[in-house]
Amino acid sequence: MLLVPLYEHPAERAEDWAALVRCADRLRAVVLNPASGPGPAADEHFLAVTHRLRDAGVPVLGYADTDYGRRPHRDVVADLLRYRDWYGTDGAFLDQAAAEGEFLPHYRRLAVAARAAGARTLVLNHGAHPHPGYVELADLLVTFEGPWDAYQDAEVPEWTGAHPPEHFCHLVYGVPPGAPAAQLARSRGAAVHCAVPGTGTHPWSSLPHALTVG
Repeated sequence: MLLVPLYEHPAERAEDWAALVRCADRLRAVVLNPASGPGPAADEHFLAVTHRLRDAGVPVLGYADTDYGRRPHRDVVADLLRYRDWYGTDGAFLDQAAAEGEFLPHYRRLAVAARAAGARTLVLNHGAHPHPGYVELADLLVTFEGPWDAYQDAEVPEWTGAHPPEHFCHLVYGVPPGAPAAQLARSRGAAVHCAVPGTGTHPWSSLPHALTVG
């Protein structure tokens, strides 16, 4: 299954968003990110694609930056409430999540607040393998985010084997056509992934290879 962070405006990339709707049965969720967060007001274009994705059965997750535990709890929760009120999102994608055990209480509070705000799906994007305690807080942990070159040699700690692969996701960019990213993710215990060709400072501007071939 695919977790897709498509960080492009629907008015400018309408066909890419339409492709997500067409491939609904292959998607675990789509991350909604209008302005590195919900932005100052609801955007009618994002609202329209949210409705289409949800009608197709795809969970839509509101993006909120946690700045590795440094962003205040109230600010993150305010973002989640805006997503809920403006877009009717199904869950939350908490980006730049800390990985250290000392931040577990902070993220436990955020998880409780997200559930209270109606999040049925909660994703923590650590981008690396975190302290094992985080697996109890969310439905999905992103335990790798990085370029294909680094992913080929990435290692998986033993503790992950005690949990179902549906709990883990790998986000890989700079992936060349035909590269076995999906197979590698599965072999490393991650049932969810996204592999895109994008590179540079904004790699999540392109659709995953799996939705553009075949």
